[in-house]
Amino acid sequence: MKIENSFEVAAPPEAAWGLLMDVPRVIPCMPGAQLTETLDDDHWKATMAVKLGPIGLTFETDVAREAADAEARQAVLSARAREAKGRGSAQATITSTLAAANGGTRVDIVTDLALTGAVAQYGRGMVQAVAGQLTASFASCLQAQLAPAAPAAGGEPAPPPPSEVHPVSGLRLGLKALLDVIGRPFRKRTRDPAP
Repeated sequence: MKIENSFEVAAPPEAAWGLLMDVPRVIPCMPGAQLTETLDDDHWKATMAVKLGPIGLTFETDVAREAADAEARQAVLSARAREAKGRGSAQATITSTLAAANGGTRVDIVTDLALTGAVAQYGRGMVQAVAGQLTASFASCLQAQLAPAAPAAGGEPAPPPPSEVHPVSGLRLGLKALLDVIGRPFRKRTRDPAP
């Protein structure tokens, strides 16, 4: 399935591109994700914790940078994730494109996602809605990393605060996503003019 998300950050494209290329800084911006190993400049290992009600899932993920075009400001990452107890897997190709917009940067993310096993039991609409919630959290983290740092004592900029790793609460995100999916037809009706 293809999932498309966009957001804007209040930083110039050059700064946003620099952050996007720093994958070890970007991985912890994904809710529940933690970098576990840097293999080389283009390959990493990470874990992602997801909580679905009483069930906790941990995904072991191999991340690779497949392409990076600085002139077009487009990067392609691939991710292969396996649930630690064999309850499913996911494969994704994530294409990120940056463009100047409104004095900052617009980030367009297109994800081609394939799920297998227990994680594939969720409906397409649910997965897309949860992806939207995750993207909003991801955008907030990137914005915080790109915000100008207040000078520390001695005049040097303070380093960005470390990201806290918390498992993604599938129940909380799932409920938000479910309400979004259920409410979509009603919102559409209120926007459509009466015949």
